[in-house]
Amino acid sequence: MGYLKFDKTLLINLEESLKREILRTNRGGAYHSTTIVDCNTRKYHGLLVCPVPTIDSDNHVLLSSLDETVIQHGAEFNLGVHQYQGNHFSPNGHKYVRQFEFEEIPRTIYRVGGVILSKEKVFTAYENRILIKYTLLDAHSPTTLRFKPFLAFRNVNELTFANSNANLNYSEVENGIKTCMYKGYPDLHLQFSKPVQFVYHPDWYKNIEYSKEQERGLPFQEDLYVPGYFEIEIAKGESIYFSGGDTLIDPQLIAGKFAEEAQTRTPRTSFYNCLKNSVQQFYHRPTENDAYLLAGYPWFKVRARDLFISMPGCSLAIDDPVRFEKLMDTAMPALRNFMQNGVSDKVIQEIDLPDVPLWAIWALQQYAKATSIEQCNLRYGDLIQKIVRYIQDNKHPNLVLDANGLIRSNGKEQAVTWMNATIEGKPIVLRSGYIVEFNALWYNALRFSSELLKLQEESGQAEIMDALSAKTAASFVETFVNGFGYLYDSVDSNVVDWSVRPNMLFAVSLDYSPLNRQQRRTVLNIVTKELLTPKGIRSLSPKSEGYHPYYAGNQHERDLAYHQGAVWPWLFGAYLEAYLKLYQYSGVSFVERMLIGLEEEMSAHCIGTIPEVFDGNPPFQSNGAISFAMNVAGVLRVLRLLEKYQI
Repeated sequence: MGYLKFDKTLLINLEESLKREILRTNRGGAYHSTTIVDCNTRKYHGLLVCPVPTIDSDNHVLLSSLDETVIQHGAEFNLGVHQYQGNHFSPNGHKYVRQFEFEEIPRTIYRVGGVILSKEKVFTAYENRILIKYTLLDAHSPTTLRFKPFLAFRNVNELTFANSNANLNYSEVENGIKTCMYKGYPDLHLQFSKPVQFVYHPDWYKNIEYSKEQERGLPFQEDLYVPGYFEIEIAKGESIYFSGGDTLIDPQLIAGKFAEEAQTRTPRTSFYNCLKNSVQQFYHRPTENDAYLLAGYPWFKVRARDLFISMPGCSLAIDDPVRFEKLMDTAMPALRNFMQNGVSDKVIQEIDLPDVPLWAIWALQQYAKATSIEQCNLRYGDLIQKIVRYIQDNKHPNLVLDANGLIRSNGKEQAVTWMNATIEGKPIVLRSGYIVEFNALWYNALRFSSELLKLQEESGQAEIMDALSAKTAASFVETFVNGFGYLYDSVDSNVVDWSVRPNMLFAVSLDYSPLNRQQRRTVLNIVTKELLTPKGIRSLSPKSEGYHPYYAGNQHERDLAYHQGAVWPWLFGAYLEAYLKLYQYSGVSFVERMLIGLEEEMSAHCIGTIPEVFDGNPPFQSNGAISFAMNVAGVLRVLRLLEKYQI
């Protein structure tokens, strides 16, 4: 059995197979996503989901699904699966599935009597196009395939219903048709690699349900438009290809395009290869000159904090420093523009948040370790010093350097940290004043800045930086270290947050720590006892007030749990890095054992990647976005760190 293969027993059990999703993306932010039996369970699912800049900045579902029917001797066997009201599934195509594998590209094997049909899918890297290859592996009688496209033409955040405004017309193109349901949308081109018969039979399929939206307490029913169906004969051993895209393609090129795209995929034959493939799905290049990382799928865009935290794991950890440089070369102008002019970026959201410059320095520090400090200084030394001076001079609108060397931020009215869930615009987790990871990052930035200044032979400036960092370290210990062995999460005047949270981890995991070895060990012990789980680190200790372990229910209930008990895998990276720093070779076996819990996720939830959050209590159910960049990047960094300890 391969690394990512699923057999009939699991596939025909919808309770298990509908939990498992697949995701394929391109560099433009478009994607294909569904479950391993091709039954859509989210409004975000679809065969072709892509940006439509003429309408808005969101993705839109154009082609929701494509039902295949095998026809022999006039008998029809529909391979599609849709959920309708009352937990009713029709048709029941999953009962014909015999195998699903996802090591290189998604491949499903169907068996209908004597017919064995293979279906393989690729999503093109630089076009908004889904390609599907159908191969008739075995058949004892003449066989016809029928294809019925389900169209949505809607924003991923909305649902569609039968209406009189929809344009139900179509035009013929070579080996297929094109259609566009609403003004402002591109034409959807549905084409095959050989001539095909199209039968126009317009109809709305009503009350299709999405169980994941129902679980989230959101609207979950919609109507999808089917313009008709295609029919095509297929011989034993023959392959035919389908293309669904927002541009026309020469049918003679479809087979070659499919093969070319398939050859570029990283085989998912190991934990590392799964994660490597996954980080490549976050790469976003809306133009040839820009490079970004999407924060996650299916609903996240480019966010500044996520970008800098994810950048090292999504590039350096897979031996791709050039990718890091491209990402940073796109991010640097946006960061400089905000620091100089206070102007937010159109693509990189939330670049105004106070900890973003600190995470940028951390990311550059990882680049220095992966390449050399000399190369980092040459490319980014000026930016690093400008960020430090920017903070020193109190130029950020919500970051103040006090005389004691600590920085503070006002988070009372607006969430300013990564724990950013809100209710009616107000932060659920009130983190204001001196925030523990802000100041750990600040101390680390000062020490790294000094290191670079010494390299530049700026000894006078380096001494100033060393003096400030010493003051910061002393104040950090005085402010955050308590008598119970852990760190306060935030301190705002006389208001102290005693909650046991994972943010104190960064005072241990960063290259420069203001804590002595015994203090670091004690902090790590507390995190181990109260926050560590097989899937990552809890956002709040079960012993702390307000603990909400289950990320489930409606939006309000999920928001309460988001940073009040939910488990975040990206924090695993900081925890395990801290563990290796403290215990060196003796900690390797422990780190390897802890990663097993996340390796199990490669065949669960969204295949081959790591979701956004898990519940804080067993069985640690996965939830949130199906693929999250910070999580994948954090684990990849740990895998790279482990290589240094291999004997």
